[in-house]
Amino acid sequence: MSWGTELWDQFDNLEKHTQWGIDVLEKYIKFVKERTEIELSYAKQLRNLSKKYQPKKNSKEEEEYRYTSTRAFLATLNEMNDYAGQHEVISENMTSLIIGELTRYVQELKQERKSHFHDGRKAQQHIETCWKQLEASKRRFERDCKEADRAQQYFEKMDADINVTKADVEKARQQAQLRHQMAEDSKAEYSSTLQKFNSEQHDHYYTHIPNIFQKIQEMEERRIVRIGESMKTFADVDRQVIPIIGKCLDEITKAAESVDHKNDSQMVIEAFKSGFEPPGDVDFEDFTQPMKRTVSESSLSNSRGDGKYEPKFGGKSKGKLWPFIKKNKIIETLLGTKSPKQQKEPLSHRFNEFMTSKPKIHCFRSLKRGQTQSLYFHKELMKRTLGTPTCAIEAREYVLSLKLGAGPEDFSNLPPEQRRKKLQQKVDELNKDIQKEMDQRDALTKMKDVYIKNPQMGDAASVDHRLSELEQNIEKLRLEVQKFEGWLADVEGRLPARTEQARRQSGLYEAQNTSAVNSCAQDRESPDGSYTEEQSQETEMKVPATDFDDEFDDEEPLPTIGTCKALYTFEGQNEGTISVAEGEMLYVIEEDKGDGWTRIRRNEDEEGYVPTSYVEVYLDKNAKDS
Repeated sequence: MSWGTELWDQFDNLEKHTQWGIDVLEKYIKFVKERTEIELSYAKQLRNLSKKYQPKKNSKEEEEYRYTSTRAFLATLNEMNDYAGQHEVISENMTSLIIGELTRYVQELKQERKSHFHDGRKAQQHIETCWKQLEASKRRFERDCKEADRAQQYFEKMDADINVTKADVEKARQQAQLRHQMAEDSKAEYSSTLQKFNSEQHDHYYTHIPNIFQKIQEMEERRIVRIGESMKTFADVDRQVIPIIGKCLDEITKAAESVDHKNDSQMVIEAFKSGFEPPGDVDFEDFTQPMKRTVSESSLSNSRGDGKYEPKFGGKSKGKLWPFIKKNKIIETLLGTKSPKQQKEPLSHRFNEFMTSKPKIHCFRSLKRGQTQSLYFHKELMKRTLGTPTCAIEAREYVLSLKLGAGPEDFSNLPPEQRRKKLQQKVDELNKDIQKEMDQRDALTKMKDVYIKNPQMGDAASVDHRLSELEQNIEKLRLEVQKFEGWLADVEGRLPARTEQARRQSGLYEAQNTSAVNSCAQDRESPDGSYTEEQSQETEMKVPATDFDDEFDDEEPLPTIGTCKALYTFEGQNEGTISVAEGEMLYVIEEDKGDGWTRIRRNEDEEGYVPTSYVEVYLDKNAKDS
């Protein structure tokens, strides 16, 4: 099967076919080029997608990636980045192995095709020239024959005419012979030209054209083979990255399998556990029995009734249901308890006061009389509502910490468990920094030894300054570690025992950060959901004893205005408070002024304040009327 023998007369069609083959090759190159552009665009979009959802450095999002589910998501993003890289590899390989190679091959193919068809046209032109020569020789031979025949006829006519002279007859005879000779010469030339043409034509159709067409056929077959190889390369380029893409997908699957819901749940506990106890049960209030209204922290001026003692069953003040206080009550508590007669101020005004006011330490006379809310009451009341202090300076620090994300160096604005974790994290970071500095110091020490042994390599004294700086840095970091370890030991000493799992439950009532926790008394939950006071291990704001004694000496004993029954045991460890036992009966000498404290007396020498929610108050009728 050869184009030279089978298609000897299809020169023009072969020319069109080979041009179509080159067009197909160029079309395939264009297809691969667009595929590479798609791969690059896809890879770019994948990288942008991965980058878009990557956690920002030094941001809150970075802390969220400690859970197994978010770590799996982060691993998926990283693998998608590698996945995008493989598509870039596909684009690069297709560009170099297919587009570049085929583009060069197309140029070579065009040149080769042009050369072959140029030779074909040249052979055609040669055979056409031979054919024209043959035709010219043939026409000349035909013309000479006709002229020789006419000259012969003219001679015979002149020879038969008796009136023609002998000279004319001889002339006609000579002319006829000349024409016959010319005809014979034309015949010989025609014969020679014909033989030559036949030889050229045979060579043309059996040698030259078959050779040229064979070369064109080989060229076309090479083109077909080349485009087939390119298609195979097209598939191989994809196939080469499939194992890596499969590995990326395997890593994503592995990351998905690493998601541990139990571990994430435990991490949520560790992240938000405060270390405080939950409140106790709320007692049943039996309204079927006649009762007197109990003084609570929400009553600023209670009406006075008769002073008879009437027992109550499970009576409880309204203030002890603080988790269920309405939103406006919480806001009022945040802004400071106001009397109903006072005009309400906007929320923004109160926050401005928090930001600009200076802390005030009230004298104990005002504390006794209930004229001003006590320092620790402000803090405790806020803890029981929003988990934040209400002292001016503490509230200001709290608002600033919310706005700026700042806090004290010892993390005292956090609940105990969270503070312990932050301190432990800080200690670990400082230890890492110390190790890094020590590694640098060791490296410089080795370098100094090398310089001492080989002075030509450098000056040993040039590293002394840096070594001294590293030593100072290490010493500073160690002091920092000691400081934070001291705070950590202090926190761990005050945390509940590790085995008491029930006491470690957190987050019900102190979900928000509180500032300056160590400036006021630590609180603990009582069985009814209220609180008792424990002596703080941190610095407390105290009033000098001399002022305290003088003020009490100046005051006359207050008259009794009623009686009360202690619902719970209260350990009065702060100045101005008194300890009571559950069920104990005492005298009321000053009712709750709205600050949540009631002043009571056991005997002439023992009196002080107790939380209103801890006692059931029965005011005398005369006291109520007055």
